[in-house]
Amino acid sequence: MDSRVAIIGIIVEEESSIEALNQILHEYGSYIIGRMGIPYHKKNINIISIAVDAPQDIISALSGKLGKLSGVSSKTAYSKV
Repeated sequence: MDSRVAIIGIIVEEESSIEALNQILHEYGSYIIGRMGIPYHKKNINIISIAVDAPQDIISALSGKLGKLSGVSSKTAYSKV
């Protein structure tokens, strides 16, 4: 199956979900190209971007698992390559 490059944007509003989020990202670590996290103290949220190179079904599964976490929202943008 062909792999795709994508960015997953994540906003964490509930600190209690961070441990579960990190566990999910660890499970998909072999597909992650890079990760950037920004704590936004003024709004008490965390903003995370994940660059991935994986088959589309893997990317969808990862994004879906992240979106099911309480207080976590995620969106995925795919490259055309």
